[in-house]
Amino acid sequence: MDILNSSADDKGGNNSFNQNPSDNSNNQDLATPELQADAPLQMVETAFLASTGSLIWFINVYFPLGLLKVFFPIPIALVYLRWNSRAAWMSALTSGLLLLVLIGPTRSILFVIPYALMGVLLGSAWQRRVPWIVSISLATLLGTIGVFFRLWLLSLLSGEDLWIYLINQVTNILEWLFVNLGILTTPSPFLIQIGAICLILLNNFIYLFVVHIAAWLLLDRLGNSIPRPPQWVQVLMDYE
Repeated sequence: MDILNSSADDKGGNNSFNQNPSDNSNNQDLATPELQADAPLQMVETAFLASTGSLIWFINVYFPLGLLKVFFPIPIALVYLRWNSRAAWMSALTSGLLLLVLIGPTRSILFVIPYALMGVLLGSAWQRRVPWIVSISLATLLGTIGVFFRLWLLSLLSGEDLWIYLINQVTNILEWLFVNLGILTTPSPFLIQIGAICLILLNNFIYLFVVHIAAWLLLDRLGNSIPRPPQWVQVLMDYE
């Protein structure tokens, strides 16, 4: 009886020994898809938000609306907030390629530089919770570079120097300002150049401030909040 019991115990022990690896492998097989479940979702969201950014630009090209311009960098910044920098760069590249097919290389590159790159920059700044003044200032510099790139590219394609057109506009503004201030002189070329650069910086700074307000109000409701604005902005917007 003891021999039979011991042999039965041995068989039971062997069975339990044989079952444990299969149980562990089954558990690992069940756990592996859970770890990889985010990959398809990341791919789908990246493609969807990239196409959203491209669609906003595409509509604005043929039906220019000032309101749409505010949302140019936000979809790519949202990809960065929801996933990571790699997904944001892939979204920027995908949106550029999609616009390349839809409306050609010139307009597609004008979206990538600066708005797609701006989306990556803003997403990185918002994820790191930097203050508004820092993210707005960095994006303003990038937007200013984008303006000069646009002027250079369009001047190259049109065969005309569009910088001169901008200088003429700034000259008219400065002359009007000098007349109203009673300054009996004409602005110097150096002052006109500085005024043009300052005008571009100011325009981009105001634009990025509006983008931050739109992202603050929108992304909060999507569960991907950005850093809080200064207190005076919250009081002005009456936002709690």
